[in-house]
Amino acid sequence: MNLREAIHNRRSIRRYTRQQISEETIARLLDSAIWAPSAHNRQPWRFAVVRSESVRSTLAKGEQLRADRLADGDPREVVEADAQRSFNRITGAPTVIAFCLTMKEMDAYPDLRRKKAEYVMAAQSTAMAMQNFLLVAHAEGLAACWLCAPLFAPDAVTSILGLPSDWEPQGLITLGYPAAEPKLKSRKPVEVVTLWR
Repeated sequence: MNLREAIHNRRSIRRYTRQQISEETIARLLDSAIWAPSAHNRQPWRFAVVRSESVRSTLAKGEQLRADRLADGDPREVVEADAQRSFNRITGAPTVIAFCLTMKEMDAYPDLRRKKAEYVMAAQSTAMAMQNFLLVAHAEGLAACWLCAPLFAPDAVTSILGLPSDWEPQGLITLGYPAAEPKLKSRKPVEVVTLWR
């Protein structure tokens, strides 16, 4: 599979077989992730690989999701259905990887404008590492799905995974062997999303 095919054919897959993925395979995927571009070449990404079923279950409880949705006034049954769907996605994957960023080696500025720009650069660098990971996983016949839940509950994720204090969770990738064919997706045409000058 060439790179263009991998980009066009990769899909988010949320249902997995129970087959475990070897540590060697996960390490190889993470090695592809670390070759992403990064701001100042500081490589601010950090990874927490979760293979323990009990840790995945605790991670998937969704207490913050429930609290937020109920505070929004959403009906309890809708909230519970959403929380259960999220729980199933996380616990149904044999491996979950938390992608985090650290500002430890990024530049420090005294003003808010540049601090914010530096943080965005670290977040974008981490997102590019996630994309590398997703593409190589797809090319190797694995299924994966990017979940943004840690952005809504960073303290819970940090506590459950015992992350170092400077690691900020940015996303989860569920990973496994596919148990279902992905749904076909479409994209807006390039002409609709591009401005030429």
